[in-house]
Amino acid sequence: MAYGFQGKILHVDLTTRTLEVEEPGVAFYRKYLGGSAMGAHYLLKKTPANADPLGPENTLCLMTGVVVGAPVSGQSRVTATAKSPETGLVGDAQAGGFWPAELKFAGFDGIVIRGASETPVYLWIEDGEAQLRDAGHLWGRFTAEVEDAIRDELDDQRVEVLQCGPAAERGVRFSALINHANRANGRTGMGLVMASKKLKAVAVRGHNRPEMADRERVRELAKWGADHFETSDVYGLGVFGTAQTVSAQNHVGGLPTRNWSSGVFEGADAISGRRLSDTILKERDTCYGCVVRCKRVVESEGSTFALDPRYGGPEYETLATMGSYCGVDDLEAISYANQLCNMYGMDTISCGATIAWAMDCYEQELIGPEHTGGIELRFGNGEALVETVRQIGEREGFGRTLGEGS
Repeated sequence: MAYGFQGKILHVDLTTRTLEVEEPGVAFYRKYLGGSAMGAHYLLKKTPANADPLGPENTLCLMTGVVVGAPVSGQSRVTATAKSPETGLVGDAQAGGFWPAELKFAGFDGIVIRGASETPVYLWIEDGEAQLRDAGHLWGRFTAEVEDAIRDELDDQRVEVLQCGPAAERGVRFSALINHANRANGRTGMGLVMASKKLKAVAVRGHNRPEMADRERVRELAKWGADHFETSDVYGLGVFGTAQTVSAQNHVGGLPTRNWSSGVFEGADAISGRRLSDTILKERDTCYGCVVRCKRVVESEGSTFALDPRYGGPEYETLATMGSYCGVDDLEAISYANQLCNMYGMDTISCGATIAWAMDCYEQELIGPEHTGGIELRFGNGEALVETVRQIGEREGFGRTLGEGS
């Protein structure tokens, strides 16, 4: 087998409830390597022309890459690929965390999912064995609740869970896949595809590391990276997270502001990585094998918006789309909107951009309170932002309209 891989792809047919293991061979891995390329291969091979993105004939692929599972910073990644319910074209979304490495340790380089179950199920994979289990009791629950329930049910708190949230179950077009309750395959509606198949989650646990050509040399490189991190060019990414990009983008006129009518936001400092670190940052989190620890974990009690550290914290893209894009400079409101997206399982980029577009329409009097249910959906209104995100997740009120995307 090619180094770095387990040599196995799991094929799941939810209609017939059959599970099959493919062993493609070295030539396949050398050609496609993993991730987007491997996912596109199976999508194009398995999905018929003109397939309904939300029909059983659509193919959802979850693929890792050659370096996943090795102690290399920034490389524990999974790519979700399917025909997108947003565009009708190839949908592709990536996420980090511990789930990608755990799938590899569980014995598989990727999963190809077709068909649709009649009732909610979740896929459980452990050390090369896979089974479908009932998920009726998990349907409709927030992501952290589902993760806890699956871990308790399997009696293992180290199980990693990738899932669609209640927003996907309710048909939100820009639904995401969420793992660790705060890592998202955000783009192109991959959560909605999973929900359309009545597949609630994929839980993984494994103990088998893939073979390496020179494991000791990889460990030496990992140690060198850890030893030199504080003097490296990415040290700021660890200290301030991707949020450090807010100030840089604003400086060069590239920070999307008020539905991209401007690239400069006067409230940029209030939502910057430094301000986040000085105020609501609880701790830095990381993904498997990564010394950078760029993930933000925020917490705030006793304020208007109670921030739960379980749902992480906002990345640059969220600070931009929920913040400057909407003219909002309230860091806690932005962070709570991010939390709601992780709870409901929604892409913060599409969600924030759609709300910014609606705010622009409101400002230009193309829509009014009679459309929004009385919400003053104006640029800079943090409370309106939060309430609109909640309504989208619940598919109620004006959120039912905005859940279709911009």
